This record gives sequence, C-alpha cells and structure tokens, in this order.
Amino acid sequence: MISLEKKVAVITGAASGIGRSLALALAREGCFLALADFNKKGLEETARMVKDAGGAVMSQAVDVANRQEVERFAAAVIKRYKQADIVVNNAGVTLFGRLDDVSYAEFDWIMGINLWGVVYGTRAFLPHLRNRPEAWVVNLSSAFGLIGVPSQTTYCATKYAVRGFTESLQRELKDSPITAICVHPGGIKTNIAFNARFTSGFGKDANKKFAKRFDRMAKTTSDQAAASIVNAIKRRKRRLLIGRDAKIIDLVQRLFPSSYGRIMDAMFG
Repeated sequence: MISLEKKVAVITGAASGIGRSLALALAREGCFLALADFNKKGLEETARMVKDAGGAVMSQAVDVANRQEVERFAAAVIKRYKQADIVVNNAGVTLFGRLDDVSYAEFDWIMGINLWGVVYGTRAFLPHLRNRPEAWVVNLSSAFGLIGVPSQTTYCATKYAVRGFTESLQRELKDSPITAICVHPGGIKTNIAFNARFTSGFGKDANKKFAKRFDRMAKTTSDQAAASIVNAIKRRKRRLLIGRDAKIIDLVQRLFPSSYGRIMDAMFG
C-alpha cells in the first residue's frame, strides 16, 4: 500500500467535521498539512490539534467561493512547502427549501461554496499536482449526489455537479500520475446539520429540529469517514461510498433508477 509520509496534504473545510478528522488522520500518516476554512476560530483549533499531535501544519482563512482567495492560498502553500500532493476539496454547506422558495442569492451562495469551491481548488493546485510523481484530488460529493431529494434541489444540484466534474476529470487524468477520487458520504455526524440554512417556509426553529433528527439518524462519525478517505487515497480508489446509508442509497438507485423516490420515502421518510 502507498505510504503518505512527507506528502503535502491540502484540506478545505478543515475547521470541523470530516475536514478536522482528516487533518488529524493525515498528520498521523506523516503528511505535512495545509488547512483552509472560512471559520477562522475553528481552523485555528484544528491547526493547534495537529501541532499538539506532533504534525507540521499551516492554515489560512479562505472563502472557497472566492477564486482570488483560493489562488492566494495555493500560492502560500507552494511558497511554504514547495509542493502539493493531496488536495481535498471538502468545504460544503447545505440549504433546505423548495425551488420556488429559494432566492437566487441563496442559490449563488451554495453554488459558490459547494461547486465553485471544488472547481477553484482543483484548478489552483492542478499544475502543482502534475509536477509530482503521484498525486490526488479528492472531491466531496454526497449520497445526495446519487439521488434527488425534495427540499434539497440546490444541494443536490451542487453535489451532482461535483460528481460529474470529478468523474470527467478522472478521464482527463487517466494517463497522468494524478488520481481523482469522488467521495459520497451518507449521514456523517458533523456540524453541517447545525449550520444548515432553511427558507422561510420551514418555520421557526427548523434548524434545531432538523439538527436533532439528523444527529439521531447519522451513524457514521467524522473519524470513521476520514479513515475511509485515507484508505481510498492509499488504494487509489476513484469512487468512495461512506456509511451503510450511502451504500443502500447507491444500490436502490442502481436497481430502481425511475422509482427510487418512492422506495426512499418508505425507508427514510
């Protein structure tokens, strides 16, 4: 199996959840870390945890929806480490609302982070990855990048787009030393549920109600998700489903591509 020792690993959305767990997991593998997040306080906490564990780390507050900020971050990483070997485009948000209730500003917000953040991160680091003998781009889609879900039109749109982007990139990179991995997590115990946005149609305290329900349903921890991603990197897997729920969703969609909605309603509704 591939050793990741002394590889430079770049992770966005590193202030909490999968990003934080992945930073710690890759530090244990001997990687040098470059971390980014919009949440400066959480990012500093993650960097401190990596340092306390004996890892080498740099961090920078970045809005991944801002191309110039992502490019400045990439330049800072190369200036510090002279290379980049693993880029994990993990930053993501969610928005609940039926399409006719979602404003264009809200659509732009989620597209900026979930899709453009992945595009900017990939484009900014790709020239540097091409200079390495082996390298990886790891893009976080979702189980909702496999099926359409009501009230998640915007989120599903971004995650389907990440899937298509990454699978196309795999074909473009087939003769290169770069492996592109598309990750489809199911319900992971992270802050994404607590930080979710809701349109006004959901009423008061929708965030708290959903977060409690999600926390009960999510069976996979962020540490387990991070371990799966590290294993996928080492094995150069191109597609990763995380969690039993993601695997069930994938199977049902494959078997019943036209009627999976009714089945999912019966199973999870």
